[in-house]
Amino acid sequence: MNQDDLIPQLIWQFLLLSLVAVGGANAVLPEMHRQIVEIDKWMSGAEFVSLFAIAQAAPGPNVLIVSLVGWKVAGISGALAATAAMCAPSSVLAFFVGRLAYRFQHSPMRAIIHNGLGPITIGIILASGYLLALNADRNWMAGIVTAVTVGIVLKTRLNPLWLLSAGAAVGMLGVIPL
Repeated sequence: MNQDDLIPQLIWQFLLLSLVAVGGANAVLPEMHRQIVEIDKWMSGAEFVSLFAIAQAAPGPNVLIVSLVGWKVAGISGALAATAAMCAPSSVLAFFVGRLAYRFQHSPMRAIIHNGLGPITIGIILASGYLLALNADRNWMAGIVTAVTVGIVLKTRLNPLWLLSAGAAVGMLGVIPL
């Protein structure tokens, strides 16, 4: 299939994901993965995880994953189309929801909705992390490294950049075959 033929599919998928991306693009990562890797088979799970790692390493917003997926699927026009499709609807929705939130700022229902979205967002982001770990951990040693890293992050106040640096050193030295 021609890359240009995939652009309408990219636009449609990211338009829909944009409207449920409470918490940013990382919040819809499991559904993005399901669509792109499992249903459309535009790339492998490992390629998807690699694009996610690049997007997270680069400075800027977490929506960069969308641009990289669009680029991988349909080149530069795919990157532009996917990014616009992901950003435009959620921006318009955020504008109008912000206006409503301001208008009803003293309403008890606003506080209930606000307090309910926090746990939902955290759950969705945890699901994203689980999905990434499943696709990135290629053997039991990598799984142990992931589990230890998660434990350290949850139990200490150590900056995760130190863990990222340690992981990079372990990978470069080949100490543990990941």
